[in-house]
Amino acid sequence: MIQIDHVTFSYGEETEHTGGVRDIELQIKRGEFAVLCGESGCGKTTLTRLINGLIPHYYEGEMSGGVWVNGAEVSKQPLYDTAKIVGSVFQNPRSQFFNVDTTSEITFGCENLGQPAETIRARLERTVRDFRLEKLMDRNIFHLSGGEKQKVACAGVSIMEPEVLVLDEPSSNLDAASISDLRKTLAFWKSQGKTIIVSEHRLYYLRGLADRFIYMKGGKITREYTSEEFNGLSEQARTEIGLRTFALEQLQPPQTPQCTGTELELKQFRFAYPHGSSILHIQDCTIPAGRIVGIIGNNGAGKSTFSRCFCGLEKRCGEVIWNGRRYRPKDRLNTCYMVMQEVNHQLFTETVLDEVLISMEKPDTKQAEEILSRLDLFPFRDRHPMSLSGGQKQRVAIASAIASKRSILFFDEPTSGLDYRHMKEVAAVLRQLSTEGVTVYVITHDLELLLDCCTDIIHFAQGNIAGQYPMDAGGLSRVCAYFMGSGA
Repeated sequence: MIQIDHVTFSYGEETEHTGGVRDIELQIKRGEFAVLCGESGCGKTTLTRLINGLIPHYYEGEMSGGVWVNGAEVSKQPLYDTAKIVGSVFQNPRSQFFNVDTTSEITFGCENLGQPAETIRARLERTVRDFRLEKLMDRNIFHLSGGEKQKVACAGVSIMEPEVLVLDEPSSNLDAASISDLRKTLAFWKSQGKTIIVSEHRLYYLRGLADRFIYMKGGKITREYTSEEFNGLSEQARTEIGLRTFALEQLQPPQTPQCTGTELELKQFRFAYPHGSSILHIQDCTIPAGRIVGIIGNNGAGKSTFSRCFCGLEKRCGEVIWNGRRYRPKDRLNTCYMVMQEVNHQLFTETVLDEVLISMEKPDTKQAEEILSRLDLFPFRDRHPMSLSGGQKQRVAIASAIASKRSILFFDEPTSGLDYRHMKEVAAVLRQLSTEGVTVYVITHDLELLLDCCTDIIHFAQGNIAGQYPMDAGGLSRVCAYFMGSGA
């Protein structure tokens, strides 16, 4: 059982935007499946850190109250003792990796606990089978997609067979098929009697699994719902409190957008890592420009690699021809801006405001503050970017992209970790950029975002463009079928 007794925690800055928690009192029974939900920055991640012991052993701050897991007070025992009982999967799986290859990473926890080699081998075989990891074994972790890394992280926790599992936004970077696999994994853990705590914005895949939904706002638990009570809420009621849809099939597509714009050509667009197999092998073709183009496809299909090649971050790839001009990789560096899936890699400065200013050709504080206001970030302008929640960091990176004034913007999972309200704000910003003549490419597994703003779809499969179509009635049908498991 998990007992949280009047816990208050602050990361150090006593403001309303610190992201800590205030006077949390909560019990989670053994074998219960609890979901933490609420808007970005409401304290969900902080609560998971209190349970797995990262607070106070890793994250410093002011704390009062106590947290007990199976009768042991977390703050008063070594972190490695808590780790034997509580397994954690973080929003950014790379933060918990210790090895370069996938097989070593999955077995690392068992080896660290000193388990016999025979036990480790048996557990590995079972875990690979349960998670369908055959194609991911003995791979370089740095060559995996974000979703594939997440699957490896889940497997690395599961193999240690902890009693309690804490997952922070585990579906953030997963495709529809992988989310289905994640649901099966969670159902399997539940059948074993595991205690499961999931912090999530995407709620639809947890329908029928969760026993309780714990709604947080401003660092406090403001409401708790049984599964029956939560199921009974209308979609409007959920969106009013900033929650995502609970049923994909109930999503209503918007009015068909007007598709205007141009096209650009891709020539010899191929890429492979040194001594590796081909990742991209796109035939010469044209793709939409001057619009908002959603890029979809399963994890590992080549979407992120395509964006890196297009933006000139990889040198060994082809040409882009746009408006009669040839853009080689070095030319595209000055034309494109990319918001990466792992935004920590592109946050460099001491404040949020400085992060936006550094992207400007001519720094303009007033304009930077206006951009921050559009993304609900103005109150955080003097905060260090790394002190923000994952969703807030994502919006800072988006703000920097807007400030760059580049002609082509790539967004790799821009709504990862974002609640409903902030997803809508990002969609509105993308629509505004399009009206200003900016070409926007959005790599996403977020059906709600696609329906809200995209004019066209490019579907990737096995390193190639398998299809592309406008978001007319036929396109809407195809993209919804893909996300709901009926094929593309």
